Amino acid sequence: MNGGSQEQPVRRGPAGERIADWASGRLGTRSRWRNGARRAFPDHWSFLLGEICLYSLVVIVVTGVYLTLFFHPSMKEVTYQGSYAPLRGQRVSEAFDSTLHISFEVRGGLLIRQVHHWAALVFVAAMLVHMMRVFFTGAFRKPRELNWVFGFLLLVLGMFAGLTGYDLPDDLLSGTGLAVVNGTLLSLPIVGTYVSMFLFGGEFPGDDLVARFNTLHVLVIPALMAGLVVAHVVLALRHRHTQYPGPGRDNRNVVGLPAKVRAVKSAGLFLLVAGGLVVVAAVAQINPVWQYGPHRADQVSAGSQPDWYMGVADGLLRVMPGWEPHFWGHTLALDNLIPLLVGAGLFLAMGVYPFIEAWVTGDHRDQHVLDRPRNRPVRTGLGAAWIAFYLVALVGAANDIIAVRLHVGVESVTWAVRVALFVVPPAVHSVARRWALGLQRADRDDVLHGRETGTIRRLPDGEFVEVHEPLSRERLYVLTQHEQYRPIGPGGPGGPAGGGDPGAAPSPVRRLRARLSRRFYGEGAQITKPTAREYRALTGDHRD
Repeated sequence: MNGGSQEQPVRRGPAGERIADWASGRLGTRSRWRNGARRAFPDHWSFLLGEICLYSLVVIVVTGVYLTLFFHPSMKEVTYQGSYAPLRGQRVSEAFDSTLHISFEVRGGLLIRQVHHWAALVFVAAMLVHMMRVFFTGAFRKPRELNWVFGFLLLVLGMFAGLTGYDLPDDLLSGTGLAVVNGTLLSLPIVGTYVSMFLFGGEFPGDDLVARFNTLHVLVIPALMAGLVVAHVVLALRHRHTQYPGPGRDNRNVVGLPAKVRAVKSAGLFLLVAGGLVVVAAVAQINPVWQYGPHRADQVSAGSQPDWYMGVADGLLRVMPGWEPHFWGHTLALDNLIPLLVGAGLFLAMGVYPFIEAWVTGDHRDQHVLDRPRNRPVRTGLGAAWIAFYLVALVGAANDIIAVRLHVGVESVTWAVRVALFVVPPAVHSVARRWALGLQRADRDDVLHGRETGTIRRLPDGEFVEVHEPLSRERLYVLTQHEQYRPIGPGGPGGPAGGGDPGAAPSPVRRLRARLSRRFYGEGAQITKPTAREYRALTGDHRD
């Protein structure tokens, strides 16, 4: 008698099915796929912005690998003997020489270069627009604060990846930009000189600049971005997708398309993004380094402009007065340091905002239904002001081009941008906040009085009135489902003293929290939505 376990019969079938069974038994892939297939994904065009980020990043990686095969990250001088006649015989770096070789002699090299550059621009643009969508709809609220931070870090890393890649060809335009970067680094008190020497491998421009930037561009930054993308996707699947308000949608469910249908649409979007980037790269020239020539430390490229996402930093530098005070025998380069701090503060404010709003509201519940921007007027105003500041600074980066094209003095353009940096963002905040309040008031009127039909009726007494049509139950739900927060007092939500001694004075932190809470949700910051009693009293509709 055999006391051992009997061998199970081997299941025969197609080779693909046997491989799937083998993998499922060891990795659990089938159960995970089955669970994932049951997911529903909300269907809204704005959700495609995140996918555009991902797919443009895929294009960047694929084209970047191709370019790496032909690029030589070295500043060793060689004599150019390539096919571009105007530069033949000149002394250039190996990096510049290999860039021209890719552009003119490698089959499809110029197209791949331009696809890579355009994809980088689209990636950062899509990231910024995607984050603005998340910001205005409140998709950063619990439990997605970490996902917001990961997205913010991806945006910052994408900008630095673009900066380091932009400088790899070692042409005159990128060298001019690096001189600006070096001046900004040197403005850092105490550590600025050491940071510059470490980055450039000695005195600017050094001999290791391209090699070090290449390491950052193709190894360090992509590795960090890959980790953040994986973490971002894992958390997004863990917390499930947010959805816009509507009938049948709440914090306990997701209404949308099946995973298979969503996957097909996503694959189609990938093809559209990749094809669109190739078409743009084929018809629109970008970064023609052969026209700029090789970098020389004693020359500056006239009319130089950075890529748009770095324009805010360049604009702040251009409009900053030349303040260089002297303290105890040392010069403090405020003309570079202040723009650096302002630019860093601008993005840091974006990164920490979710935690500030959570602190102000005191709401620690999970939120899976998005806000309509009009229902959060102060947040909408702050986001609009942030965008306004960014755009004004971006205009400042082109002050010389604007002056030439419009035939005005560059000093006039610079002063206009200086004034606009202080005037435009508060004005935009006020307009956006009042606009949102106006839309709230219009929603309240629609709920209580119905929709304007455009039909005019004459009453028996001769008065003319417009006929209003009651809103549908679905529309009423969308207009009234949002929750309106109440301001937090100095003692916190638990009472006048926050649960402590009633006679104790509130701390400065609690007073600040109360002041911000009133600013966000106090009088004049939101229009009170109609109650069920008001609706029934005016319409006579007593249905639930």
